[in-house]
Amino acid sequence: MRIAITSDLYYPMTNGVAVFAHNLARGLAKRGHEVLVICPSFNGKKHRTKQDGVTTVYLRSVRFPFYPDQINEVPDGKEFLGLPLPRLAYRHGLWITVEPYPAVKKVLDKFQPDVIHNQTAEMVAIAVRRYAKKNDVPLVSTGHAYPDNITSQLRLLKPIKKPLDVVLRAYMASFLKHSEYATMPTEMAIDDLVPKRRKRFNVKVEPLSNGVDLAKFSPGMAPARLYRKYHLPQDRPIVLYIGRVDPEKSLSNVVMAFAGVLEEMPEALLVIAGDGTDRRHLQDLAESLGIEKSVRFLGRVMMPDTAQLYRVANLFATASETETQGIVLIEAAATGLPLVAVDAGAVRELCQNKKNGLLCTAGDINEMTDAMMRILQDKTLAKKYGAKSIEVAKKHDLNYTLKRFEEIYQEAIRLKTDRANQ
Repeated sequence: MRIAITSDLYYPMTNGVAVFAHNLARGLAKRGHEVLVICPSFNGKKHRTKQDGVTTVYLRSVRFPFYPDQINEVPDGKEFLGLPLPRLAYRHGLWITVEPYPAVKKVLDKFQPDVIHNQTAEMVAIAVRRYAKKNDVPLVSTGHAYPDNITSQLRLLKPIKKPLDVVLRAYMASFLKHSEYATMPTEMAIDDLVPKRRKRFNVKVEPLSNGVDLAKFSPGMAPARLYRKYHLPQDRPIVLYIGRVDPEKSLSNVVMAFAGVLEEMPEALLVIAGDGTDRRHLQDLAESLGIEKSVRFLGRVMMPDTAQLYRVANLFATASETETQGIVLIEAAATGLPLVAVDAGAVRELCQNKKNGLLCTAGDINEMTDAMMRILQDKTLAKKYGAKSIEVAKKHDLNYTLKRFEEIYQEAIRLKTDRANQ
């Protein structure tokens, strides 16, 4: 098949959508398909590359300074008289394509896709939906985000966040509705986003895991060079978080919970790998709690170090309430780590309470502290949860995801053909 994958977010950005789209494109190319990716450029200029069998067309783009690009490190904010000034703009803002339709049309006219798989609901997606409708090309859409992923990041929107979330929720659902076939990573995400009354929502929405290449994530010992590179001890219990360090991830709750852990286990270490707009706040929080020497901020970590970094930890912890799935949770589980998370979003499908980890009430710091302590202090329990994590992760093998999407593309083509013949 000739498959076009379109997204407003793409590798090397560090977020779930970008990682999934990149894995999907490479995986489908390896399976013999002709794959084209269309996304915004990360230097402003239109260009194309071909790597791992995937042709990527980067559209002309501009900086959107009110959201970080999730590629470059977010620098510390400015201060005035020792007080941090509110950050209104970022030097390395998000790259967006303002008027993509002419370029999208030109690229897709030449490629002649059998099917288009769209990953986002922003500018590129609007152009792609228009193209698919005008040219009768089967469209598959995957919903990855909650409104919180946008509104929690843009602090200027705080006064109107609640009504805006309602509008965005309807808007995101509409992108699924106007496809031949739609997916979301989990059944819980579908229940949260897709209207319960589906009289006008005729498209099938299937829960399908984003998947992880399980060959790259497995239990084992981390190499000594990794400990040296990131200045990590080999003789201390480590609580790990890997991912974006942005407000909607609620990492301040993890830091505060870990402060409680240190009261009984002062040798413990919290390692946060990733970058984002909340990093400076978390560093200040750790200092105010007097635990800055027990919290390590590694910044952005890339493969293959990411896969090895899971192996240094005793457990993986997150307090995010906005996950439609959480690729890092799959990666941590595949590495055999017990999980501590909050019972919000779609997390419970990966962190199964009292099976491969412990689920806490969102915002309950003491409960999260107790959960961390229980796993860190009970090696038998940690081993039991770790073994179950590996079982849970096996259900999210990327190879299954790729095979199922091949079937979905064929189904979308059939549905489009049937409607055209009616």
